[in-house]
Amino acid sequence: METDTERARRRFNRVKRETLRRGKRIAKRGKRGFFSILFSRSGLIGVMLLAQLILFLLLTFWLQSYTSKYFLISGAIGGFVTMKINTDSGIYGWGEAGLAYGKSAEAAFGQCQDFGKLILGMDPFNTEEIWEHLHRHTFWGMGGGVVITSAMAAIDIACWDIKGKALGVPVYKLLGGKTNDKLRAYASQLQFGWRKDIEAKDGLTLLYDPKDYYRVVKEAVDEGYDAVKIDPVFAPTEPAPMGDVMATQGTQIRGCYREHDLKRSVERIAAAREAGGPDMDIIVEIHSLLDANTSAELGKALEPYRIMYYEEPTMPCNADMFKHIKEKSGLPLATGERSYTRWGFRQFFEDRTLNVIQPDLANTGGITETKKICDMAQVYDIGVQIHVCGGPIATAAALQLEATIPNFVIHEEHNANLTSAFVKGGKYYYAPKDGYYTVPELPGIGQEMSEFYIANAKKVVIE
Repeated sequence: METDTERARRRFNRVKRETLRRGKRIAKRGKRGFFSILFSRSGLIGVMLLAQLILFLLLTFWLQSYTSKYFLISGAIGGFVTMKINTDSGIYGWGEAGLAYGKSAEAAFGQCQDFGKLILGMDPFNTEEIWEHLHRHTFWGMGGGVVITSAMAAIDIACWDIKGKALGVPVYKLLGGKTNDKLRAYASQLQFGWRKDIEAKDGLTLLYDPKDYYRVVKEAVDEGYDAVKIDPVFAPTEPAPMGDVMATQGTQIRGCYREHDLKRSVERIAAAREAGGPDMDIIVEIHSLLDANTSAELGKALEPYRIMYYEEPTMPCNADMFKHIKEKSGLPLATGERSYTRWGFRQFFEDRTLNVIQPDLANTGGITETKKICDMAQVYDIGVQIHVCGGPIATAAALQLEATIPNFVIHEEHNANLTSAFVKGGKYYYAPKDGYYTVPELPGIGQEMSEFYIANAKKVVIE
């Protein structure tokens, strides 16, 4: 029986022969009327480099970036900024910039366009070279900056997708192979409801009453999940218009908790614990809404409810504040969605404050960079949960990476994945079964955007 390696080698040689046969011919218009980006792989992908550089102004090579028309879902979750990179050999890859919510999607959209011009003529197999090239040529981005690293991520993920498709294997095989056959998942952000609430409005619904927290946790448990994540702070004590709450990114509490606010936050987690029983894991998310003192106060009050980990209890910019929270509350801590590249995580590795890191591979620089962050975390015995709050491309890429890392803890299944924008956005709809994901086995990342998404997207083509 032919092995994966033998099959990949046979495919490599076939593509190589075809490429050499084509020689210096100009690449033809790609499928569905799109052109190919100027990518060259000597002996594998593309025409000769010189011919490409001369002819690209004749619209031979194009790059596409997309943002969905679903820019706002109930004023909370934004559209997907995705990129398709075509090669003249017919192989293409999909990537995603992770800024799916907040007010930065248009900035990422523009940055993807700027970066598209910088990768003309480069080899998509050389992901390390491309990453360094983009990082250093941004100048200001070398100090960090999510707009820049998100655009880098979109290109990086697309390149890994191309590599997997060119060799006929899933990306996880190129990263070292599986260490996890099944990926445990948790139902995320239940303060915004779960399936019945989401499907009823095709968007998020902010919950206030502890009885509603009990209800949605029960719903998730009935679907097979044995772990949930809740932000007990985001919703005010009394109901308020969704738009007003989202405009301030939730309820910010500074200095010290007032008694009724503390009681409200604890009651919501107590209801979740009662609904899920003693064996269900609860992740408490704070979204950096509290300062270090109030976060420590809440963490101390939540100790009896056996919290799996306490996520982003305050802003991650000052690691010393995390040390303060850990000393005062004793809860396991996690952060990472607002830390970018390996340099942004270094301080947490060195001071040992975190139990779990949560890099968002669509924001922290892509698969190339996030794999390095995960490997660094393993050196310090820190677990990894990839942060996922984006589109189908980011989700598929996260699954490929999580399958390979020995320090994997759990996968985030965001409730925004239940909206029609997500369900219809990808060609394939992947979802956990009984609380566990299986990794896509298709070549590349195993996902691409749907014809529905492309037809309803804002498109920009870069020559």
